[in-house]
Amino acid sequence: MATTHRSSFSHRIGRIPIRHLSPVQPENRWPSTAFVGEVVPFAATVFREGHDLLGAELVLTAPDGTDSRHPMSIGAPGTDRWHAEVQVEQPGDWTWHVEAFADDWATWLHAATVKIAAGVDVELMLIAGAQLLERAIADAGTTPAAAVLTEARAAMRKMTLTPSARLAVATDARLAAALAEHRPLSLRTVSEQLVLRVERTRAAVGSWYEFFPRSEGAKQKRDCSWQSGTFATAAKRLPAVAAMGFDVLYLPPIHPIGRVNRKGPNNTLTPGPHDPGSPWAIGSTEGGHEAVHPDLGTVADFEAFVTAAAQNGLEIAIDLALQCAPDHPWVAEHPEWFTTLPDGSIQYAENPPKKYQDIYPLNFDNDFDGLSREVLKLVLLWIDRGVRIFRVDNPHTKPLHFWEWLLEQVRLVHPDVVFLAEAFTRPAMMQSLGAVGFQQSYTYFTWRNTKRELEQYLAELSHETSAFLRPNLFVNTPDILTEYLQFGGVPAYKTRAAIAATASPTWGVYSGYELIENIARPGSEENIDNEKYEYKPRDWAAAAKAGTTIAPYLTNLNTIRSRHPALRQLRNLTVHASDDEAILVYSKVLPGRFVRSGRTDGIIVVANVDPHSARETTVHLDLEALGLEPGATFDVKDLITGERYRWGADNYVRLDAFIEPVHILRIDYPKGM
Repeated sequence: MATTHRSSFSHRIGRIPIRHLSPVQPENRWPSTAFVGEVVPFAATVFREGHDLLGAELVLTAPDGTDSRHPMSIGAPGTDRWHAEVQVEQPGDWTWHVEAFADDWATWLHAATVKIAAGVDVELMLIAGAQLLERAIADAGTTPAAAVLTEARAAMRKMTLTPSARLAVATDARLAAALAEHRPLSLRTVSEQLVLRVERTRAAVGSWYEFFPRSEGAKQKRDCSWQSGTFATAAKRLPAVAAMGFDVLYLPPIHPIGRVNRKGPNNTLTPGPHDPGSPWAIGSTEGGHEAVHPDLGTVADFEAFVTAAAQNGLEIAIDLALQCAPDHPWVAEHPEWFTTLPDGSIQYAENPPKKYQDIYPLNFDNDFDGLSREVLKLVLLWIDRGVRIFRVDNPHTKPLHFWEWLLEQVRLVHPDVVFLAEAFTRPAMMQSLGAVGFQQSYTYFTWRNTKRELEQYLAELSHETSAFLRPNLFVNTPDILTEYLQFGGVPAYKTRAAIAATASPTWGVYSGYELIENIARPGSEENIDNEKYEYKPRDWAAAAKAGTTIAPYLTNLNTIRSRHPALRQLRNLTVHASDDEAILVYSKVLPGRFVRSGRTDGIIVVANVDPHSARETTVHLDLEALGLEPGATFDVKDLITGERYRWGADNYVRLDAFIEPVHILRIDYPKGM
């Protein structure tokens, strides 16, 4: 006799399978992210057995509890991939899921059209259609649609009409409108619920400018000593930064600088008595991370600087560098926060064979809770002083679970705070920092300079990792002066700025970029006479008078960004083709339904990434990606030169790096698009 075994079985798939929802983080451990104003592409794989037709809807619940439904459309044939785009306008945690259903009416209409034309099961199919309309009538109740549905059912049952006439009722426009609200559906299946964390726009959109406040207004005395710039003198530079269209001003560390093992010019170990040292060697007898360098002023002076920046339309970002100079107060007060070597000394920061003798790294494993609480206290202190953006130095050298904890603690009380991860490291760590909560990330962009490298990397940033990693495309830093910039001259500087400003919603420059400061310290990838180790006042007015600055070019780039919402999106980048190995082509398009004016916004960027030549080639555009019909021709305007062209799918281009290395082309869409 057979024995029946009872088991508790739980289905992991619904009646209609709904799989591979996106956007979602790998492993779905943390919410995927978006920003206010972002157009988010939602998708899911929806299918079922047999040949019956399906439908799908995206269901969104906003942070205020408001629900909205968005029909999803099928993508490429055979992929079973359904899509919907929604612009999110409210910060906070959204929840969303996908609902799939059997579209009984569409399935019937397809079968009926084929069978009635072939004379197969004619009456049976018409009766089945009328029965589906009865279901729709019951759903419509007393609404105006009920009368339209009732009339259609009667016509479909009317034997005096020909079968083709009875079938034609099913495609009537009035009936289609009535069925849009009362469609006969079945087998409704609901996916798992996911979270989309929507953060303020500045978390992903901005133009950053970095300067050292100590250099702004610094003066060298007759005895070769220096008088440092201050927050007050640096404030005089704010209008010029704002006039270039930048909206975030990032300051390297503003804290007291250690005197023990202080570095001299060009990272030497022999500082003079007047050398200011590296701001990243934080802490001295004058205080630590909670203090400001007395040469810059007081805490009150800093707060006044933040206020002055806001009056110029600028947000201040400060450096959160979790490391200490040997004479930082923590070294004496909390030696357990550092790594002690067998000889009793504290370990310097190292990147073997390099040693950074002016810096002690922190060791979280010795006192995780105590050190973590201290860092949180510091962050909250600077938030109270008006800071809402932190550029985090070397976050990849601290435990990932520390960042997960810290960022969540800050988010719970200050959801508007933005953290930028300065982590030029392995992809797993860089991407995981974004996953656990960093709003922005530095990237490998500075080292991606060829057409092929840029095509692959821009596609990765805009699509593969866009659910959790937001790129900030800095073109240079105090530590990074690539060979491309060292030897490419003005064309290289223009090209890199144009790509950074148009390929990502957030980009940035380090002060001096506009002056083409491209002389490197021999054997290194950073500027000679690096500002990290000395004062570097610049004569902006003289450069403007001599025409040796590209500040007007940077200003134009930021103006273009401000006028074109397509450039303030991340996930809408499409790479196009060209016949030349040095001509990079990509576009960004924002459909009119997401633009305040109602008109589609589209930009095509064509860049000659060889700064030493003039290039001629043919550019091949994917017109569908531009929202245009096959074979369409259209007008474009170069927003750099003002020239106009008539373009189509294939276009001749000539870009002379020594004249203008980049086209930034505005597509003039026909009215109504």
